[in-house]
Amino acid sequence: MLNMLKSRHGMKRLLSALGLSGFATMSAASVSLGTAASTITKSLDPVSKLITGACYVGGLAFMVGAILQFKQHKDNPTQVTIGKPIALLLVGAALLFMPSIMGMAGVTLFGDGGTTAGPGGSIFTR
Repeated sequence: MLNMLKSRHGMKRLLSALGLSGFATMSAASVSLGTAASTITKSLDPVSKLITGACYVGGLAFMVGAILQFKQHKDNPTQVTIGKPIALLLVGAALLFMPSIMGMAGVTLFGDGGTTAGPGGSIFTR
């Protein structure tokens, strides 16, 4: 299995199998483009939660690493430059704020899920 994943052809097979797994769970009688899109969207929800959790854990790890690097810089400034802990601090902050920034960007780009424009044009709500 591992040798198959190392080759480019094996990785393409794996990605296509994962992409088509949403289609395999639907019955033949209810297949439509909307149903397929809904099934794929539902199957990607755990992936987004995994990425969010990884961002928080990685951000905290980078912050702890930055604190340790600041301590090492204080103890021996010639060995550890100040740029390394500052870079770790910035990466940690970026990872910690990434899920909330992506949420705000999604609302900005795609709206908040309220009423959408119909065939006659845009809808103005008060």
